[in-house]
Amino acid sequence: MAIEKLGADDGALFEGVIADASSRGLISHHFYGSETEVLVVDEWPDEASFRAFFEHSGPQIQEMMASAGVTSRPEPEFWRHLDVGDDVG
Repeated sequence: MAIEKLGADDGALFEGVIADASSRGLISHHFYGSETEVLVVDEWPDEASFRAFFEHSGPQIQEMMASAGVTSRPEPEFWRHLDVGDDVG
């Protein structure tokens, strides 16, 4: 997948974004992919923290994604953890 190649070829791009995100409260971050799509799953303390980060780093993220061939604008969705007593990890 092109995003994996971008990370391997220029990891510093990702490191800068992650450093900014971490300074703004990022708890965890993961990329997932299918044959045709990329899913980014982040955990933040609250929606406002993510929005502040994305306002600052969004243009850089969009540039990175475009370099990897992603053509659609990211559409963040906000979910909350449901405490049902079966968490693992």
